[in-house]
Amino acid sequence: MATFGDIGLAAGINILSAIIFLVAFAILRLQPFSDRVYFPKWYLKGLRGSPSSSGAFVRKFVNLDWKAYIRFLNWVPDALKMPEPELIDHAGLDSAVYLRIYLLGLKIFVPVTLLAWAILVPVNWTNNTLAMSQATNEIGYSNIDKLSISNVPHGSQRFWTHIVMAYAFTFWVCYTLMKEYETVAAMRLHFLASEKRRPDQFTVLVKNIPPDPDETVTESVQHFFLVNHPDHYLTHQVVINANKLADLVKERKSKQNWLDYYQLKYQRKPDKRPVTKTGFLGLTGKKVDAIDHMTAEIERLAKEIEAERERVKTDPTCIMPAAFVSFKTRWGAAVCAQTQQSRNPTLWLTEWASEPRDVYWPNLAIPYFSLSIRRLIVSVVFFFLTFFFMIPIAFVQSLANIQGIERAAPFLRPVIEIPFIKSLIQGVLPGIALKIFLIVLPTILMLMSKFEGFLSRSSLDRRSATKYYIFNVINVFLVSVIAGTALDQLRTLMNQSANEIPRTIGVAIPMRATFFITYVMVDGWAGVAAEILRLVPLVLFHLKNFFLVKTEKDREAAMDPGSIGFNTGEPQIQLYFLLGLVYAVVTPVFLPFILVFFAFAYMVYRHQIINVYNQEYESAGAFWPDVHGRIVFALIFSQVVLMGLMSTKGAAASTPFLLALPVLTIFFHYFCKGLYEPAFVRYPLQEAMMRDTLERAREPNLNLKSYLQYAYVHPVFKNEDEDDDDDIDDNEDYYNGKQQQGRDGTLVPTKRHSRRSTPAQSKMSEVPSPARIGDGFAVQLE
Repeated sequence: MATFGDIGLAAGINILSAIIFLVAFAILRLQPFSDRVYFPKWYLKGLRGSPSSSGAFVRKFVNLDWKAYIRFLNWVPDALKMPEPELIDHAGLDSAVYLRIYLLGLKIFVPVTLLAWAILVPVNWTNNTLAMSQATNEIGYSNIDKLSISNVPHGSQRFWTHIVMAYAFTFWVCYTLMKEYETVAAMRLHFLASEKRRPDQFTVLVKNIPPDPDETVTESVQHFFLVNHPDHYLTHQVVINANKLADLVKERKSKQNWLDYYQLKYQRKPDKRPVTKTGFLGLTGKKVDAIDHMTAEIERLAKEIEAERERVKTDPTCIMPAAFVSFKTRWGAAVCAQTQQSRNPTLWLTEWASEPRDVYWPNLAIPYFSLSIRRLIVSVVFFFLTFFFMIPIAFVQSLANIQGIERAAPFLRPVIEIPFIKSLIQGVLPGIALKIFLIVLPTILMLMSKFEGFLSRSSLDRRSATKYYIFNVINVFLVSVIAGTALDQLRTLMNQSANEIPRTIGVAIPMRATFFITYVMVDGWAGVAAEILRLVPLVLFHLKNFFLVKTEKDREAAMDPGSIGFNTGEPQIQLYFLLGLVYAVVTPVFLPFILVFFAFAYMVYRHQIINVYNQEYESAGAFWPDVHGRIVFALIFSQVVLMGLMSTKGAAASTPFLLALPVLTIFFHYFCKGLYEPAFVRYPLQEAMMRDTLERAREPNLNLKSYLQYAYVHPVFKNEDEDDDDDIDDNEDYYNGKQQQGRDGTLVPTKRHSRRSTPAQSKMSEVPSPARIGDGFAVQLE
């Protein structure tokens, strides 16, 4: 069992580590050579210049201003003083709402901690249950466990205090969640109403377009929307499968980087030509001249890229049954995105288009009918991934048991019994080992989400975050508690009767709080401090700067500001919410460690968002319903755990009073879901009409078509030379909706010979066909 001394040593090590990281950061951020690593956001905005561009040679690398070192901690107030509206304008609403998760943690746990320490800690401490249990050799304990509910006597009336506090904590958490949901929903609506014009405000993504033997996809889309949305349809971009072309372009960029590296290397040592191997990763195969080899590879890829571009532009099979359809007004887009377009609910599916930065283009090429199969496969794989991870997690928990290690490796006993080593093993190593196991997990989960076929980066992040949270609940919390309890108490359980086992488990579960305390200190204290130091980006930037950078544009590309990382950051925060809510009543000593995390992380990530992270997309806080739902789940889970624990403590008369808590919490969740969630999934027509009216009044001559026409062209076709752009323009049947769109007259061109997708008359209907236009037909619009 970890003692106060063990926890104190772990706290000292992690606090010292955090201080070292923070001091190193405070000094490094002042140096000219690392300015682009710690302030990349300002460089990308064009609001900061390189401090190493002028002055003495030494000043280009080292800050010689001694006054700056006196003020080296100024980054703390600087990170906190930017007002939230200015932060939203600077970094986006997603970043501001993400920071509010940390503030929500403080709002919830500051009052909870004060109440728990003022009421529950004295109630738990002033008992001798664990001491009597140890005297009868029933169970082992430490001084920390005396602060938990395990120290309250069996059947004691003091359990009423815990029940009352559970109600108080539940009501406070629900009230805080509701007010925060209301605030974030209002922030989202205000942001959508006041933000600048964006293509996604006028655009919907249409999926599962039915095939027509007489028309191409672009003709079918044009015809359908001119008939069904005649007053609002503007233009469209069909979705193309350019994944192979994108891979070739990416490979060429990689080869170009290697060519730049070898050329710089040759310039520094002109007496020796660099060489490489032609095999795997340049480690195997025949040795060749590196510059000549990379030049030949780039020329080969250029020919393949050109051939693939021509194939994509001329091969109808590259056109997917999906399109980005843009409208003249936000109102028209809102109506289309939020209504059913066809009698068949599986055809002409519409949803709001993500902003162009947010679109995950590779998944647009996935056939719609395969999505359900893909998601079933991923569900099965995720189940087995979660199950098999239990084995190493259970092994990690055994590290917290000195006796278990000594039994497995008796020869280590003299070393382990050294007080410092013993405290280190029990207080630090379990958290570090668990953190290492979790490092590779986010990459695996993101690959699984991509395989599922989600179409935007924000939805990929949210989906991966959901998987990561489920994994954390099962493998970090549940398995840590169960495996740890089983390993600690196995011998005791084997020697007890079946009637006594539930009581022993009920007493032992709160004792796992010591493990989670060490985990919070490693991950939430030292880990957050390591995040602000950015040691890996610092090293990588200078490696790239030395080997690859030729121009200022190259140097900008080498900065790698990174992003918030919602798919990993938010589930980790939610784990702390879960731990805090579960142990608030059971082991209140845990709560101050949670508070330190939320306060410290808020300060650090506010600094990172202001100065470092570059926003990859803007979803206007669309992830908040997930945040709210997971905290509600954590609250219900904590209530169920408390009921199970109380049932083993002889509190049968008082335990039924806890049954109302989950019911009330579920009711509260659905109340908030109905009241606030619509702001995150639908766009009010009133708001859309208001924006459109104001825009028409302010910009009566706005050419919206030119603004939207190429907004959703595949990125691989952007930034090409002028000739390539001309080729794309000429291929209008496949890439844009530039055909005559029927708005100057009353006829809509079509080649359709049936009425499967529209009620308009055609050759196959009983009514005489309309006038013939060219080789196709025309649909008469009233």
